[in-house]
Amino acid sequence: MNKADLIAQVANDSSLPKAQAAGAVDAVLDAITGALKSGDEVKIAGFGTFSVAERAASTGRNPKTGEPIQIAATKLPKFKAGKGLKDAVK
Repeated sequence: MNKADLIAQVANDSSLPKAQAAGAVDAVLDAITGALKSGDEVKIAGFGTFSVAERAASTGRNPKTGEPIQIAATKLPKFKAGKGLKDAVK
């Protein structure tokens, strides 16, 4: 399922026009993104938790030359599925 499919499903399930469903989906995604940017967690009961994980700096190797390279520290989005979602997928 891609974003267009998700919008169509929301429009169908909620009896909203596609334009309003697209606005609602965009608003939810923007809210989650904004919260993660500011360092907050987003917990949706029964669905899961979106958070930010920090990956420490490390040393890697250039696969072509074998020379060590420094890999910078970074932040990554993380999702942990909730019990309701896990049960629904089983």
